[in-house]
Amino acid sequence: MLSYITRRVALMLVTLAAVSITTFFIIGLPPGDYVSTLQAQAESRGEEIDQQRLAQLRERYGLDQPFIAQYGKWMSNILVRGDFGESFAWNKPVSSLIWDKVGLSFFLSVSTLLFVWAVAFPIGVFSAVRQYSAGDYVATFFGFVGMAVPEFMLALVFMYIGMRYFGQDVGGLFSREYMDAVWNFGKVLDLLSHLWLPILIIGMSGTAGTIRITRANLLDELHKPYVVTARAKGLPEWKLLLKYPVRMSLSPFFSTVGWLLPGLISGETIISIVLSLPTTGPLLFGAVLSQDMYLVGSFILILSTLTVIGTLLSDLALAWWDPRIRHRYEGG
Repeated sequence: MLSYITRRVALMLVTLAAVSITTFFIIGLPPGDYVSTLQAQAESRGEEIDQQRLAQLRERYGLDQPFIAQYGKWMSNILVRGDFGESFAWNKPVSSLIWDKVGLSFFLSVSTLLFVWAVAFPIGVFSAVRQYSAGDYVATFFGFVGMAVPEFMLALVFMYIGMRYFGQDVGGLFSREYMDAVWNFGKVLDLLSHLWLPILIIGMSGTAGTIRITRANLLDELHKPYVVTARAKGLPEWKLLLKYPVRMSLSPFFSTVGWLLPGLISGETIISIVLSLPTTGPLLFGAVLSQDMYLVGSFILILSTLTVIGTLLSDLALAWWDPRIRHRYEGG
């Protein structure tokens, strides 16, 4: 197991290095840079911009240097000082922009994941145990619908229903009076009153997929010889079900733990934009549009790092939960 972890960590470092280089290269592909974009926007508005200021910006951020020099400067600042650079558009440190919104993204991601687990597990088990029953058909129908309907469409439908029939704006996570207020008990209650809708929309496809996976895994386990043998020995059905097949079918729940870490930063970008959620997703989208290279690069680098780490944690959790996987690692 130790050798497996060592190999995975080494591979993770190589992967992150490749991702960082590729990311920095891709965000620099569009013609021009942030300074050129800033100049073009000023000219489109009929404004004049100081050329000396533009030259200072290019020198400050190394935009007049070769790609390797820009990348080396960026990475050295991250590794040595934890400095992700300055956001051109916001004139703020990238780290402060990202971490200011991570809290809400974290809370939304954790709440959605718990919702998916709480709904998908009992429905998936029931659907497998009562295969081809009316309940199984209903769960299957809603599972296919949940996987087929785009999340942004669900968000638009809920927003229309809220405005058309209830006269309420269902977007955002806070009411107007609490948007800029300091945190207090009233603001927490207001957040909870708005949180159910994004959790429902974001968790719809994940719940549907997890139901189908749990059902398929449990059906596969229920027809294996050890289950038939245990049942023949007179083991009570509920004890047989919970002790062996259900445990083996829980692998999808551990494999999805790795989704949580990148979800802290991504914040379901499209849904966040549609519902006007103050998470990190819209910030990333705006940075891409404005060619804010350090902000975009930092986002993608953090997302890649969290994705790799989350995948490693999921694999370790699976190895701990499922002895078959653990023995396979130890044997390798």
